[in-house]
Amino acid sequence: MLRLYAIVRSDLDMPPGKLAAQAGHAFLDAFFAAQRLRPQYAAAYCSDSHGTKVTLSSSNLDQLLRAEAMARSEGLPCALITDSGHVLPPYFDGNPIITALGLGPALRSEVRHITKHFALVR
Repeated sequence: MLRLYAIVRSDLDMPPGKLAAQAGHAFLDAFFAAQRLRPQYAAAYCSDSHGTKVTLSSSNLDQLLRAEAMARSEGLPCALITDSGHVLPPYFDGNPIITALGLGPALRSEVRHITKHFALVR
């Protein structure tokens, strides 16, 4: 089964609506990357009732960037999400800030070595 992953930063203490929006950007941008890199996976994901989406939590920016580097080095579709222009103190002051990473669609076995470092968002 193919899955799309959104890994969001928990250190930014985003309210639920903000977190959902950033995860949505991550899912969508990762899917667009998959359409370019692995069109057969993107098509299969859509034919599977839009597949499964998993939202995970990163404890900090460094952990998120390590996951992105691993995904890119392995040719996995991914997308780093940067929020800018929005004000929501204390972390969002209108300046660009990395909030999330989208990954996939991919088989769980392809990304488990990356995703195992993150907990589910609760």
